[in-house]
Amino acid sequence: MTLRTRRQGPPPDRGGRRTTLRIGNASGFYGDRFDALREMLTGGELDVLTGDYLAELTMLILGRDRLKDPGAGYARTFLRQLEECLGLARERGVRIVTNAGGLNPAGLAARVRELADRLGLDVNVAHVEGDDLTAEHPGSLAAHAYLGGFGIAACLREGADVVVTGRVTDAALVTGPAAAHFGWGPGEYDRLAGAVVAGHVLECGTQATGGNYAFFAEGGRDLRRPGFPLAELHEDGTAVITKHPGTGGFVDVGTVTAQLLYETQGARYAGPDVTARLDTVRLTQDGPDRVRISGVRGEAPPPTLKVGLNRLGGFRNEVAFVLTGLDIEAKAALVREQLEPHLAKVAEVRWDLVRTDRPDAATEETASALLRLVVRDTDQGVVGRALSGAAVELALASYPGFHVLAPPGKGSPYGVFEDVYVPHGAVDHVAVLPDGRRIPVAPAQEAAVLDNPPEPPLPEPLPPGPTRRAPLGLVAGARSGDKGGNANVGVWARTDDGWRWLAHTLTVERLRELLPEAAELKVTRHALPHLRALNFVVEGILGEGVAAQHRFDPQAKALGEWLRSRHLEIPEALL
Repeated sequence: MTLRTRRQGPPPDRGGRRTTLRIGNASGFYGDRFDALREMLTGGELDVLTGDYLAELTMLILGRDRLKDPGAGYARTFLRQLEECLGLARERGVRIVTNAGGLNPAGLAARVRELADRLGLDVNVAHVEGDDLTAEHPGSLAAHAYLGGFGIAACLREGADVVVTGRVTDAALVTGPAAAHFGWGPGEYDRLAGAVVAGHVLECGTQATGGNYAFFAEGGRDLRRPGFPLAELHEDGTAVITKHPGTGGFVDVGTVTAQLLYETQGARYAGPDVTARLDTVRLTQDGPDRVRISGVRGEAPPPTLKVGLNRLGGFRNEVAFVLTGLDIEAKAALVREQLEPHLAKVAEVRWDLVRTDRPDAATEETASALLRLVVRDTDQGVVGRALSGAAVELALASYPGFHVLAPPGKGSPYGVFEDVYVPHGAVDHVAVLPDGRRIPVAPAQEAAVLDNPPEPPLPEPLPPGPTRRAPLGLVAGARSGDKGGNANVGVWARTDDGWRWLAHTLTVERLRELLPEAAELKVTRHALPHLRALNFVVEGILGEGVAAQHRFDPQAKALGEWLRSRHLEIPEALL
C-alpha cells in the first residue's frame, strides 16, 4: 500500500513539525459508544484519533475468546466501527491508534488490511507486539506486559495510517503519537510526562467531559450525551484538554482533576517510558471547555515492567433471597441456619444482608431487603449443588414470603488478576510495519527505583468556627477505581479554604471511620496540593480483582460516592 498525501495542518515550527498536535479519544472501554469514532472524525479538526479498549477484565474476556477461537482475542467492535469510518479517516488525514488488538494485534491488523482492500482504500496498517508473555507464565489465561509508546512512535514515523497494539499503557496511545510528531527521544522526561498526563485524562473518554462526575447535578449543563475529549499537545509537553464544538458535556478544572485522580496511586505515576510526577501538575481554565495542563515533571521509569496475569480462579454461584416486611433479620438468620449444613464443603461462602427495606412502605419492593449468598470453589459441581439444589428446596419450608430474584444456576467461571514485574529487557518490543519490516524498540536505558515522596507541606488549617454535621460531598468531589485487588479514592476540594479543611480532616484514620470496609486494611494517603486533592489507596478491598466479583461494587466505581455520602462535622463557612 502506498502513502497518501495528508491535509495541510497548522503552521509548522522551525523544525518542520506542526506546533500543535490534536489527539482525540473515541473509546474508553470495550463496549463504549459505537458512534464515537464517526462523531470525533466529523466533529472538528484532529491529527490522531485513539481508542482504548482494554482493561483488566477485558483481557480475561479476550483470553476466553481465544480459547474458543485461536484467531480471536481482539476487540471485534473496533472492526465494525472502522468499516463505517476508515474512508472518512483517510479523507480527513487522521491517523488511528488503538489497543483494540488485545491478545492478537497481528490478527486485528490483518483484518484491517482486508477491510481496507475490500473498501478500495490505500491504508498503511502497522502493529506493535512483544507484550504477550503467556508462554512464560504457565497456568495463566493471559499474561501481558504493559509496553510504552515508542513502538507506536516507530510505526507512525514509518508512515502508518492505522497502528494496532496489544497491551500498552493507556497513556501510550498519546505518548507514542506525540513522540513521533515532535521527535522526542526516550530521555525527554518532562515532555513525555506531560503527554502521559494528557493521555491519562483522555483514556477514559467522556469521564473527562462530565461523565461520572461528582457535581453532575449542578444546573446548566447538558450531560445527556457528553462529547469525547481531545488534547492539543505542544512540543514542550504542555497540553489543553477540550472537546469538539457543540458536543455535550463540559470540560473544566473539576472534570480534569477527577480523571487525573482516577485509578492512580501515589504522587509518582510510573510507566515504561517515564514516571510522571502528579504532584507537579498544574491545571488552569483556559476558556470555555478548555483546561491547560502545565508544569508536569518527569523522572526515569522504574527498572521493571508491569505484567498483568489473568487466570481462571474457579467457579462461583449466587442467589439473592428477597425478605419482605417484618422480622427481616430473623428471616435472614433462618435461611442461613437452613443452608449452612449444605455449604460445609464449599471453599468460600459469603453472606450479605442489604437493607433496602423501609418501614410502612408504599410498595412491596421498598418493603423488601436482599440477602445475598455467594459461593466459590474450584469444583463447578460443588457450587452448583450448594445453591441450585439446597436453596431451591427451601421454597416451601423457610421464612414467610420466600422468593429469590432469580433461580441459581450451575455456577460460572471467575477470573483472578495479579501483577508481576519483569525487567525491561524481558520483552521483545517490536514495531511491525506495513511492508513486514520489524523494528526492535530498545528497552529503557535509564531506570530509577523511587519511592513515593514524603507528604508535601500542607496549608494552614482553617481557624476554629461553628460546624454542622453534613455529607462530605457538599464540599468535596471524589472519583474511585480499581487496580487489581486494590482501590483508589481520589478526593478534591474546589476552593482553597475547602482544601485547608480537607487536608487536615480527611486522614487515614478518618477515612477508615467513614468507610468501615477499610477498617482492617492497609490505607495509604497521598497529598497533591496543586490539585487540592488527596488520593487514598485501599489495599485488598477488591480481593483478587474485578473478575473475582469479591464485593458488591467489584471495580470500586462508586466507593468515592459512598465516601461523599458519609456525614461528618463540616465548618459552616464552607457550607
